Amino acid sequence: MQRILKYIDDREDFLILLWEKGSGWHTATKHSKVLKDADYSQMDLFHLKNWVYKDDVPTFNVFLDQMKAAMSGNSSSITSHDRKSTIAVRLLADNGAYLYQNIECWLDWEDKKISRIFVMTDPLDVEEVHRIRIAQTFTADLNPALFQDQVAELIHSHPDMEFAVIQFDVAKFKMITADYGEEKATELLNFFVSTLKVICNKYQLYSRLSADVFMIITPYEDKADLYDFVELLDQHLLGYDGMQYRIVYGVCPIGDLTGGLRQYGDAAAMARQSIKDDALQKVAFYHTALKKDISTSKFIEDNMNQALENGEFVMYLQPKCNIANGGIVGAEALVRWIMPGHGIVPPNDFVPVFERNGFIIKMDQYIWEEACKLIRKWMDAKITPLPISINVSRRHLRDINFIQILDSLIEKYQIPKSLLEIEITETVNEAGISESMQQLKDHGFTLLMDDFGSGYSSLNTLKDTQFDVIKIDRSFLQDFIGSARGQRIVEHTIQMAKSIGLDMIAEGVETKDQADFLQNCGCNTAQGFYYAKPMPVEEFEKLYIH
Repeated sequence: MQRILKYIDDREDFLILLWEKGSGWHTATKHSKVLKDADYSQMDLFHLKNWVYKDDVPTFNVFLDQMKAAMSGNSSSITSHDRKSTIAVRLLADNGAYLYQNIECWLDWEDKKISRIFVMTDPLDVEEVHRIRIAQTFTADLNPALFQDQVAELIHSHPDMEFAVIQFDVAKFKMITADYGEEKATELLNFFVSTLKVICNKYQLYSRLSADVFMIITPYEDKADLYDFVELLDQHLLGYDGMQYRIVYGVCPIGDLTGGLRQYGDAAAMARQSIKDDALQKVAFYHTALKKDISTSKFIEDNMNQALENGEFVMYLQPKCNIANGGIVGAEALVRWIMPGHGIVPPNDFVPVFERNGFIIKMDQYIWEEACKLIRKWMDAKITPLPISINVSRRHLRDINFIQILDSLIEKYQIPKSLLEIEITETVNEAGISESMQQLKDHGFTLLMDDFGSGYSSLNTLKDTQFDVIKIDRSFLQDFIGSARGQRIVEHTIQMAKSIGLDMIAEGVETKDQADFLQNCGCNTAQGFYYAKPMPVEEFEKLYIH
């Protein structure tokens, strides 16, 4: 107690509380100008919440949870090495205004258990208030000048320490706003700002860069420290008021600051953006290849609309063949981007970008119409038309209005629905998608499950599937066919699917041995390089039309 009283001897305005194991809270021992009307006989740390400014209550709640855990001895985040825990909040004054106050909890340990907690509040100085106000606002400038100056001073003052940038945001924040409302989304972001006050120590600077993007400068010794800090952030930032959301982190170590902090902030942003659509990852470290990826994505987005207008997207067909005789029984429509003066843009480069930015909707619809045109052409030429399967992305499946577009194409070109088959990736398993698939079935379309075996729920999917045809994924075939046990798994999977009335197509067949094995298992149709690669329509017609 003497240590605490000596510490506050020179303070003019403070409130001090005391909690002792076994006896609960003692009354306040000093009068506070800020809380001069407080009923000290009823005052403790938890009653102090009544004077906390409403925007800071979420922060204070986090702090209270930590103290409750410390009192009960159940806290794993507080160890006997910790002597003090600090939080900055605004407390209401008697005139209705609020003042920034520093709340310090001093922890006394006995036998590795907390025996007493001293709680003291006193006003923050001008510099501390200024720093908090910077963090509570944001600007379109990715690195506010004041924040950058603070970072430079911190790093310069600690030349023996390594620092890194951690940038994070809420994945699909617009959906959060749509689901919970703008007011609730704003509450969430204010909670982030408030909670960072609790989590970050004097060596960790933080700033809000834009609506839902935050940046922290933190010291570290190795990568494990950064992963641990991300886990700490997740622990405290997730689950606000029962809301469901995911936070994505990008990390970049800080080197020479001659070129400014922005270069490292941009690098952390690249890392963060690289995994925003990957539900299995939440943290990514910057590496130089990301810069090339970002450059490629920008090139694609800069040219995609003009490419569509110029007809640079071309429909290729990959034959589906009867394994027994090699005859062509159908085709899958694929897209190739042939850019004048540049050549073919790899699908692996542009398709993920289009999935992310929504342009996949326009491109898909273009290919759908190209497929319908070709079927109509064959019918007009008295050529027996083959069914062509088209790919429908998850972007479409989230909105059942796309079915009207398919129906209108069928009507426009007067082709049987049986000739336009719909391929949907097996791993698509989101709310609302099942309804879209049922609508497709109700409208008379044939559904093909693409990439069967690449996900985690393949066998369970078969139980009550809405699909008509299963396409065995290339990786499933190649991973299992190399061993006797694997071959048995493939064989039983094929037989099980057939026994419940599903047709089978094997993708990625590259050798005669694979084809023979599949035929022996009861799979009659395949596509892959053993038969033919994807090809322009003219080449396909030469193979099919003799």
